[in-house]
Amino acid sequence: MKSNLFKWKHYESSIIILCVRWYLKYSLSFRDLAEIMQERGLMIHPSTIYRWVLQYSPILIKNIRKYLKPSNDSWRLDETYLKIRGKDMYLYRAVDSSGNTIDFWLSMNRDKKSAKKFLKRALSSPHNSMPRVITTDKYVATEVAIIEEQYSGNLSCKVEHRMVKYLNNIIEQDHRHIKRVTNSMLGFKNFSSACSIIAGVETLHMIHKGQAGTSNITDEVILINQLLGIA
Repeated sequence: MKSNLFKWKHYESSIIILCVRWYLKYSLSFRDLAEIMQERGLMIHPSTIYRWVLQYSPILIKNIRKYLKPSNDSWRLDETYLKIRGKDMYLYRAVDSSGNTIDFWLSMNRDKKSAKKFLKRALSSPHNSMPRVITTDKYVATEVAIIEEQYSGNLSCKVEHRMVKYLNNIIEQDHRHIKRVTNSMLGFKNFSSACSIIAGVETLHMIHKGQAGTSNITDEVILINQLLGIA
């Protein structure tokens, strides 16, 4: 029997899920959401919504994996930066040639070690298969990471690595959605909370792109309820 994720909460599960979903999908701050709820007669402190997002975002990304459609074998890999307490952190992301998210990973550094960890994470995801080709920019650390992963056997030696910047336009366009949402968040308090929130943002983005079989907003709401154990 599944545990009730909303047991002992002071608000109904539908209100909590609504706040979490809106925060992770749209360019809204916690204060914006608190004011929107206040217009509807609900007095919810922004810090309460913040705690909800931190609690439920990791659950969303954990439970969405089994619903994701298989990605294709043409990967686009790139990094974008985010500010955490004024310091640059690096969000590794990969999409396939159709624009579907392969995986993501937030790192404190942009180096060979981080690139190798991201590749191993992406390859271990059940909806991904061994890539036929990986397209990146000309960043040397990523190139070395791919070569070393091929040498160790984690990545097939038949994988073609293309370093052609214009071919990565797909993922650079995809970065824009993530940056648009995260830029409204007024900075992350710490690395741990950033990891949780970005996981939620990426999950909602994958759902919106139809990677879990959704075709409209109603499907999205139903799926998110399922992921959080609400029939």
